[in-house]
Amino acid sequence: MIRTCLALAFSLGLAALPAMAQDPMTGPEFEAYTTGKTLLYGIGGEVYGGEDYLPGRRVRWSFLDGRCLAGEWYEEAPFICFAYEDGTAPVCWTFFETPDGLVAYLDGDEGQALYETGEAVEPLMCLGPEVGV
Repeated sequence: MIRTCLALAFSLGLAALPAMAQDPMTGPEFEAYTTGKTLLYGIGGEVYGGEDYLPGRRVRWSFLDGRCLAGEWYEEAPFICFAYEDGTAPVCWTFFETPDGLVAYLDGDEGQALYETGEAVEPLMCLGPEVGV
């Protein structure tokens, strides 16, 4: 039993290795993987947010609270960078495709990982500005 648990733990640990052993996704690879999808993301085992990937490298991000932020993404190798309409500085990630979905590292820092947790059936729910206030 212990041997089985250790083997499982070891194999799960290896699941993260492809992200570190391969090259980051290029802009065209990222575009092909994401366009037309709404992907959900987690950090450290917690739900983090979701992003609609629209045609023309446009995106819509939400922390899944009904508020959405429109923007666009662009490639600045080895990063995929996101610039949002709120005027904050672009946020850049290295993305890797793994058997379990995308893994992204903020500014290439493997200590700050964002994991794809699934694909939503519907686009994000975005309420209008200041709804309910």
